[in-house]
Order: sequence, then structure tokens, then C-alpha cells
Amino acid sequence: MTRAVHFDQYGDVDVLRIENVERPQPAADQVLVEVVAAGINPGEIAIRSGLLHERWPATFPSGEGSDFAGRVVEVGGSVTEFAIDDEVLGWSDWRSSHADYVLVPADHLTRKPLALDWIRAGGLFVAGVTAYATVRAVQPTAGEVVVVSGAAGGVGSLAVQLARNAGATVIGIASENNAAWLRSVGAIPVAYGDDLAERLRKVVPSGIDAFIDTYGNGYVDLAVELGVDPSRIDTIIDYPAAQRTGAKVEGSSTASDAEILAFVAEEVAWGRVVLPIAAVYPLEAVREAYTELAARHTRGKIVLSMELAPDAGRQPAA
Repeated sequence: MTRAVHFDQYGDVDVLRIENVERPQPAADQVLVEVVAAGINPGEIAIRSGLLHERWPATFPSGEGSDFAGRVVEVGGSVTEFAIDDEVLGWSDWRSSHADYVLVPADHLTRKPLALDWIRAGGLFVAGVTAYATVRAVQPTAGEVVVVSGAAGGVGSLAVQLARNAGATVIGIASENNAAWLRSVGAIPVAYGDDLAERLRKVVPSGIDAFIDTYGNGYVDLAVELGVDPSRIDTIIDYPAAQRTGAKVEGSSTASDAEILAFVAEEVAWGRVVLPIAAVYPLEAVREAYTELAARHTRGKIVLSMELAPDAGRQPAA
């Protein structure tokens, strides 16, 4: 028997449990991966809480998790791209990566670069392809100014760097505690809070060309107030504001592609993009991991490690 995270009803972290399940068997076009690490994401909190029932309803009992990295242990009869013992990272569309084993189609995988550690590989998919999608949506060019809200979070921390790598001047909105880190990756930090619009105008009196919102809470309206064309505003969370203003809502669903994931993985592997890790938890501490994530004060990703002892507890940022 193997472990998997399940829940039987919508609710808070208390509905999550670790169950013993049979090891999955791949269909002809599937690959079975033994999971080494798997990221957790804010969208999974919303799904488990029932907040996205109309858009992504859960079927109970529901598994959990999209991101993962691990080793191929079995391949279906029609799979030629991967072989047993290949080290891979990828994603599950079936909320099933928070487990010892995950089954996915072969086109949901890419090979893990040798220089990329397991923890970052396991937490990369959702944040990586979402950040890629947001930057692609606003199309920054050299010399332009891009603002990113939630700039120290899982998606925001990567979007800041991808926009910077496109040649833009990047302003990152985050807490004062994250100012030094934002400077270290080439962004200009601006703390959230009172008089934010006026403080942003002082930092860039020439104006803002594009705005990436990874946090919600009024940032789309702020971007419009600051004169940003709605066609160059992208939000991954505030869908009502986007509908009202004409802003874009491009995120992981528009960039869930193995080639895009491979590109982001190489950028992280070779240090062109830094993926900060806020904490690592054993699978048995999945409730504690989501509790920390829900507080919305982490820098970068929280990742579950299938290799940590059940009683290992929270491991600090790496």
C-alpha cells in the first residue's frame, strides 16, 4: 500500500487525511512516477474549501495536488518518450500529486535538469507556468516598467524575474521584510499599504507600462487608476475586476505545456531565475503546510517531501 492525501467534503485543513491506497497502474499512454517532492498552491485551498465549486467542482473522495517531481517506475505500452528511472517533473490534472505515486499522461512530463534539486523541481509547475503566462500576457519589452503585486509569493517571485529577464524595469509590491530579496533579484521593492498609488507614482513618475496581479484585493483597479491599459494588466485571481475593466486573466491554464515547463526548469536550474523555498514539510504534515500557505506571508514555495520522516516537522527555507 502507498500513501495519498484525500478529502471527502469541502472544508478547512481538518478535512485532509492521509490514506493507504493501492499503487496505481498505468494505461497505455500513461507514466507512473514515484513522487519525491510536490508543491502546494493557493488554488488548491480554494478548491478544497469549495470556493471554486462552480468552476472546478470536486468529486469525492478527492485527491489533491498538481506539482510534482520524481522517478519513473513504470510506463504504458505506447509510451516511448520516457523510461524507468528517468528523473522528471510535471503536473497532474486530476488532483493526485500529493501521494507516493502519481499517474499522468506522458505529455505532462519533462526531464528534470541535473542541476535542479528535487524540492524546487517538485514545486515548480504551477508557479512556473503561471508566472510565464502572466509575463507573456503583458508582453514587457526592454525599457518598459512592469509592476508585480504579491511579488515575493510563489508566482510573483518568478514573474518578477521573468519580466526582468525580458529587459523591463520591475517594481515588486510586497512586505518590507521582502525588500532585500527583491533587490537581490533586480527588482525595485515598494511596500504595500496606505498611499500605494502615490508612492508608485513617485518611484516611476514617467508611468507604468504593464501590471501583473498575483494577489487580488484591488490591484487591478489600482493599475487602472495608475493609467495602465487594461490590455496590459493580467490578474490570476481577481476575475470580477478583470471582467469589469477588460484586464486579462491568463494563468496556468494557458501555459500548461511541457515545453514551457522545461524552459522554466532550465532557467531555475542554471540560476537565471531563483525559486525561493519558504518551507518543506513531510507528507504527514500536509495540514500544517496548508495552514502556513493560507496566511499568505510566505516567500516563494512551500513543498511536501515524500522522503522526509513522518515526524520531521517543518524544515526551514532552503
